[in-house]
Amino acid sequence: MPDVAEGAAFASYSCVKRHVLCYAAAMAPPDLNLLFALDVLLTEGSVARAASRLRLSPSAMSRTLARLREATGDPLLVRAGRGLVATPRAEELRQQVGRVVLDAEALLRPATLLDLRSLDRVFTLRTNESFVEEFAPRLVARIQADAPGVRLRFAPKSDKDVMSLRDAAIDLDIGVAGETGPEVRIQALLRDRFIGAVRTGHPLSEGVVTPERYAAGRHISVSRRGREKGPIDEALNGLRLQRTVVCMVSGFSAALAMARTSDLIASVPERHTEGARAGMHSFPLPVATAGVIISMLWHPRLDADPAQRWLRDCVREVCAAR
Repeated sequence: MPDVAEGAAFASYSCVKRHVLCYAAAMAPPDLNLLFALDVLLTEGSVARAASRLRLSPSAMSRTLARLREATGDPLLVRAGRGLVATPRAEELRQQVGRVVLDAEALLRPATLLDLRSLDRVFTLRTNESFVEEFAPRLVARIQADAPGVRLRFAPKSDKDVMSLRDAAIDLDIGVAGETGPEVRIQALLRDRFIGAVRTGHPLSEGVVTPERYAAGRHISVSRRGREKGPIDEALNGLRLQRTVVCMVSGFSAALAMARTSDLIASVPERHTEGARAGMHSFPLPVATAGVIISMLWHPRLDADPAQRWLRDCVREVCAAR
């Protein structure tokens, strides 16, 4: 009796083991290399010819066919006289596997040469209004000259965050680079400096603008965060001077619009506001302030994309041109 019981227990254990192994095999990820072998086998209809194309020995190709039969649960190719014929299941797979292999090969090839004339894309650039007013017309013209099917979307700077670059909501972020993720790419585009701007006929439009004359006027402060003081005030403090800020706005365009029709003084970046200052009097600030570096930022996963590289080249050219 013990021998019978032990035999039954061993048989039960072997059955469970087989089920576990079968389940593990079913759960294991498939060997995708078999797709290429399957495509060649079904195309050639011959183990020998398939082996030759794949540079394998006939025995190695036979073992691959055995693995394919096990994976698909179908004999795929069966003996018919001196040759092999495809099963109905193999005929179904022939077209499918061919498309899959072609798609896989396309994924693993270098990107094809970019055809700008047929490019149909929308690129989103996050930047402030001053950049749009000064550089966007030339950038759009530059883009349209090469790729008439490309459209540009300019997003406001109010929603600045690194995640927008990571999740492809933003293609390029243009402005003063603050804190960014360690993976974000940054490239400087241009250096700008702050100058003063007043209406024609303003007292500061005549004579030398000294720190005292500048500080004595009424000023507009530009800050998206509503800050009243900034680097200019720090420089004036170093000379024991203080300017009077009578209003705060979020953009340089608004500051210039107010200064154009009043005695207020706007302090704005020179290159960013060249067009917006037309007809106004501009002057160098009488205090030393640090220059502003405008950069473009993008996510590294866009580095190699031909269309993205072309877009970045266009932005660099437009910003470098004077």
